[in-house]
Amino acid sequence: MSAVPLRLLIVDDEAPARARLRNLLADIAAELPNAVAGEAADGVAALEFLTDPANLPVDVVLLDIRMPRLDGIELVQHLASRASTPAVIFTTAYDQYAVRAFDLNAIDYLLKPVRAPRLLAALKKLPHALPDAAALRSLAPEGRMHLHSSERGRILLVPIGDILFLRAELKYVTARTRGREYLVEESLTHLEDEFGERFIRVHRNCLVARTAIVGVERDHSADGEGHWQVLLRDVAEKLPVSRRQWPQIKALLKEDA
Repeated sequence: MSAVPLRLLIVDDEAPARARLRNLLADIAAELPNAVAGEAADGVAALEFLTDPANLPVDVVLLDIRMPRLDGIELVQHLASRASTPAVIFTTAYDQYAVRAFDLNAIDYLLKPVRAPRLLAALKKLPHALPDAAALRSLAPEGRMHLHSSERGRILLVPIGDILFLRAELKYVTARTRGREYLVEESLTHLEDEFGERFIRVHRNCLVARTAIVGVERDHSADGEGHWQVLLRDVAEKLPVSRRQWPQIKALLKEDA
């Protein structure tokens, strides 16, 4: 028996499901000391809780899969970009056929309605690592649908399809949409690895959505030689193209011609 209680976050969009898990955790507390650190009704609220420095670290997240705004699979994809993350045990009402993907990828899950013995067994197997990238791709082949930005204590979701370009600036990346900019705490290299089919590198510090490029023009303002810059839909900003990346941009424009 652990002397230090496990700290858990319960994430489910249905209040009765959260209450059931809280009661089950109380039932097994004599055998496995635990404390419910908090509850969240969707992935955004969970991300806000987990990234709030005022909250103590959580050991494990009991995580529903199907939720509004940000579902459980995508929440884990967001957590995977962080240096320190809690363990995750999914809770799901999927049938046995659907959960084969979890079994094949050795991802722990609890079928609803959750039973106390199964919950206890799952928690006793801790620590778990987060599912690896391959496992997440098998569960959600389309990948993340959003980036997230922390702003004044809130988590803002930025749809990938709305992003025109991603630019590295000091320790942050700026995600630019038609309406505004968002600061994202992820590396440009990681984003390129994940979204390389959507974005093309135009410079060492900038990725541009392939569909956002409407043309190029020469910029003669810097020196007499002139450099290429890409023109974007919906915004007036023009982005410089490095000599190294110019062949890729030229090839992309030929494909679209």
